Amino acid sequence: MLANVCRRRLTIPLSPILAAAAAAASGKNPIHSNHARALLSQSYYSSAVQAAPDREPCPTTVSYLVSCGVSPAVAAARKVRIRDTDRADAVRALLRKYGFSEADITRTVRLDPLLLTFDPDRTIRPKLDFFVSLGIQPRLLATEPHILARSLEKHIIPCIEFFRTILRTDDNIRIAVSRVPRALMTDIESTMRPAVEAFLSHGLSMEAIAKLLMIHMGMIKTPPERIREAFHDLKALGLRVTDTGFLYGFRVICSLRRETMVRKVAVFKSFGVSESDLFRAFKTQPTILLVGDETIKKKFRFFLDVMKLEIADVMAQPLTLALSLEKNIMPRVFSERYVLRHAKDVPDVVKAFEGKIKFQGFGESEVRTSVPLND
Repeated sequence: MLANVCRRRLTIPLSPILAAAAAAASGKNPIHSNHARALLSQSYYSSAVQAAPDREPCPTTVSYLVSCGVSPAVAAARKVRIRDTDRADAVRALLRKYGFSEADITRTVRLDPLLLTFDPDRTIRPKLDFFVSLGIQPRLLATEPHILARSLEKHIIPCIEFFRTILRTDDNIRIAVSRVPRALMTDIESTMRPAVEAFLSHGLSMEAIAKLLMIHMGMIKTPPERIREAFHDLKALGLRVTDTGFLYGFRVICSLRRETMVRKVAVFKSFGVSESDLFRAFKTQPTILLVGDETIKKKFRFFLDVMKLEIADVMAQPLTLALSLEKNIMPRVFSERYVLRHAKDVPDVVKAFEGKIKFQGFGESEVRTSVPLND
């Protein structure tokens, strides 16, 4: 059934999907795609600030960017000219004042060096203050610094007002935007509003839309046609809009591209997972398809080779595939195998494992020397 959904969604026959999945499972890569990344438009930058024309990199600019931690290659590729290093220093100092770490500043400069040419007090500070007023840590914008180049009055504030009509409270806005700051780069009329109208037309209530945006604010960027396809696919999988897992499934379906879906199906099949087991696991825990390929392989090897579990038993508990192997699964296995099983006989072992007994060091009788000491 999951493959049938892929077939409808990807508009390619079922057999090529399964063939591609099998080929990928054997180590081949049958899919080659060239998705050109659209360059960020400069239209939202201040008209008084212009990127340098296509010319040889300015040595002074490259040197300054490198001093900020940007690699020479990236610095040379940026078509920007920093004419006032004092202003650039002031911009970096302002970011530090608002909680940006040096790593945050480096990331900000690497992604959008044109910000270094802005007036820090007149152009950047008001935006940082606005985010602080919402309870949003400005340093989170380091993941999408282009936001600081957008107009506060014409774009940022209207976006927040639009979100407020859906999320209702500033606390919800703070949580949602902090998780996905790039959502603030979305245009209201061409993208946000059509997405919300599409959600409503397919049966989601405003409360459900709010929950979906809390799960992942990036869903506000989903084109109406993609929304229609996702609803169709989830309905085919037996998920209704009122089901608990529907919104999570929607987020996953919208996040996966064609080649990604084929590749992930191949990874599961390479470990002997049947399509029906994968379908049931997806309905229970949709996020298993968002786990990285190598991470999935590592977990399967641990479950099958170390814990000696059957693949059907693993797929019957799909939450384990979404948990961290190092932080959750392995510590739990260790505690069950080597600590909790001895709780009755040696209760102090459990207390020590839980940190309730402080380590006092080794006694003199426990210290052994492997080499005799010379006089």
